[in-house]
Amino acid sequence: MKKHLFALALATLLPFGVYANVKVGVILSSTGPGASLGIPQKNMFAILPHTLGGEPVEYIIVDDATDATTAVKMARKLIVQDKVDLIIGSSVVPMSISVAGIAQELETPQIALAPTSITPDKNLWTFSVPQPINIMMGAVVAHMIEHDVKTVGYLGFADAWGEMVSAGLQHNMDREGIKLVASERYGRVDTSVSGQVLKLIAAKPDAIVLGGSGTPGALPQGELVKRGYKGPIYHNHGVINKDFLRVGGKSLEGAYAPTGPVMVAEQLSDSNPIKKVALEFTKTYEDEYGEGSRNAFAAYAWDAYLLADQAIAAAVKNAKPGAPEFRATLRDALENAKEVVGTHGVYNMTPTDHTGLDQRASTLVQVKDGQWKLVK
Repeated sequence: MKKHLFALALATLLPFGVYANVKVGVILSSTGPGASLGIPQKNMFAILPHTLGGEPVEYIIVDDATDATTAVKMARKLIVQDKVDLIIGSSVVPMSISVAGIAQELETPQIALAPTSITPDKNLWTFSVPQPINIMMGAVVAHMIEHDVKTVGYLGFADAWGEMVSAGLQHNMDREGIKLVASERYGRVDTSVSGQVLKLIAAKPDAIVLGGSGTPGALPQGELVKRGYKGPIYHNHGVINKDFLRVGGKSLEGAYAPTGPVMVAEQLSDSNPIKKVALEFTKTYEDEYGEGSRNAFAAYAWDAYLLADQAIAAAVKNAKPGAPEFRATLRDALENAKEVVGTHGVYNMTPTDHTGLDQRASTLVQVKDGQWKLVK
C-alpha cells in the first residue's frame, strides 16, 4: 500500500511535462454523508496503474466533503489552474450534477462515478459509469411482478438521488400497473424517519422501496423492522457496500437491492464477458485491502479507468494532452467507446447515450446472513 501511495504522491508533485503527460482531476466524496462511497473509490485510485492509454498519468485527487458548492469550486480549480484533461467524479449524484455544469462550461470531459440524469442533448461533456436508474429499478419491479406486488410505498432522500430513484421506480411500475400508495422523503443527515415510516405503514403497501445511498440508506430499514413491517423491502444500487451492511446490521436481513454483476462475479456464467474483468478487479482490490473488501463503488472507479484508458489511447493519436484540442478529441473518443467490458457491464457509448449500458449491467441481490447473495 505504501509504495502505491508514494508513487501517487510523487506523480502529484512532479511538474507537468516531466512525469505526467495526461492530467486527471478526481473529485471524490471521501468525507461527509457520501464517505462510504468515496473512500473505496479513493482506495481504488491509489492502486491503479500509472499510465492511461499508454501515457504517463497524474491523478490529482480531491475531497468535496459531499458538498455541491465545494465540488463546483474544485472542478473549476482543477480545470482552470491545474489544466486537467479529464475530470472523474464525483461519488454522489448531487455533486456529480454540479460538476457536470462546470465540465460543460469549460469544455472538459467528465466521467461521473454516480448515475446522473444528464442527457447528451443537455451536456455533451459528461459521461457516467453507474447503471441508469431505469435499468436498475427495472430489476426491482420484475421481482415484484414475480411475487404479486400490486402496491408500493416509497421513502427516499430529499435530493436529486431520491427523486431519480423515485422516477425510475415510477417509470417501471407504470408499465406493469403497480400503484404507488405513499411517497415520503428524508435528509441525508437525518437521525430519525419515524414519522415517514408510520405514514408508509398506514398506507398498507405490499412492498416498500427505499431511495437512499451509502450508510444513511440503512436508517429507514431499521425503523420499518422496528415498527413491524412484514412486506418485502427493496433498496437501490447506491447501498452496495460493507459499511451499509455494518450500520444496518440484522435489520437488513432479507432486504433486496439491484447491483452490477461485479458483486456476484463468481456466480456468473463463464460465457459472460463481465466475469473475467470483475474477478480481475476483485483480486486487485482484495489483494490490497483484504478479503471481502470488494464493493460496487470501487468497481465504478475501475470501470472509469477502463473507459479513460481506451479513450486516451485513441485521443493521443490526434492531439497533445494539455490542449483544448485534446480535451475535445478525448470527449469524442469517449462518445465512440464500443464493447468496453467493465465490472458492472459492457459499455457502448453513442451520441445519444453517455452511459452505454444494457440489461447485462443489472442483477438482484438479497441480504442473507449479513452478506449480499444473488437472487436466482
